[in-house]
Amino acid sequence: MQSKRQQFGKESESAAVRHLKKNGYKILEQNYRTKIGEIDIIAKERQTLVFVEVKARKSHFYGNPKWAVTPKKQRKISMVALYYMKATKQNNVKARFDVVSITNADDKPRVEIVKNAFELAYG
Repeated sequence: MQSKRQQFGKESESAAVRHLKKNGYKILEQNYRTKIGEIDIIAKERQTLVFVEVKARKSHFYGNPKWAVTPKKQRKISMVALYYMKATKQNNVKARFDVVSITNADDKPRVEIVKNAFELAYG
């Protein structure tokens, strides 16, 4: 059985997928997991491979969720993205990192796509 937190996370990711599709993204993978870490969504927008981190909050109390992708999280996502590109032989494709920010204040979700939210981070 899922906790309320897990359920909220799953619902938020579903909302993110719907929003991305509505905005022209083609979803390739969801919850892509490796020994290194996980990427919430891997998509394609035109000719660009997009690695998407979904951040959701139930209120504005802790600020906009898009600011919750820390440098440590960026490094982890970057490593998994490089692993994915190598594993799928897509080393020469254009890629970027987006964040989908969802705030569920007042039971009215506000979904925002932050394109190019951060650069490849490693080290």
